[in-house]
Amino acid sequence: MRRKITVFIIIAVCYLLQTTLFDTFSFASISPNLLIIVTSSFGFMRGRKEGLFIGFFCGLILDIFGGGVLGFYSLLYMYIGYINGMFRKLFYPEDIKLPLVLIAGSDLSCNLLIYFIMFLFRNRYDFNYYFLQLMIPELVYTMVITIFLYFVILKINQKLEAIEKRSASKFV
Repeated sequence: MRRKITVFIIIAVCYLLQTTLFDTFSFASISPNLLIIVTSSFGFMRGRKEGLFIGFFCGLILDIFGGGVLGFYSLLYMYIGYINGMFRKLFYPEDIKLPLVLIAGSDLSCNLLIYFIMFLFRNRYDFNYYFLQLMIPELVYTMVITIFLYFVILKINQKLEAIEKRSASKFV
């Protein structure tokens, strides 16, 4: 129960930061995608199932408050969380290379899918503009924020795991 409440608070805080603070500090209307960081991080830290659920709720928040087609971001983030959960066996807390690569790949694939589904099907073919002016700057900005936010999420996850181990050892 404690983990669920903590994860909900992390998702809510990251969504609020993404839509308020980082929207204010956006460069050329580019802001980092904090919910991708949260979804990917919990996916490879906790596994496919938890990545799937956290991705679903991150996407659901974007669907509800962002408008558009209900369920699009939920499905997209759910797949991102699940795919990142497949890398759980390769995850080591002290190594930051794997999280950076996975979060960068998640952000890039998310933006590519958004382009193909939301823009290409509406006959907007200017891929070079979208890729060079929106995708790459958002990717760089997200990577800079990942360096700081990832360690916060990692410490919270480690504390939650320690609490869960202590409480499980009381029942043995």
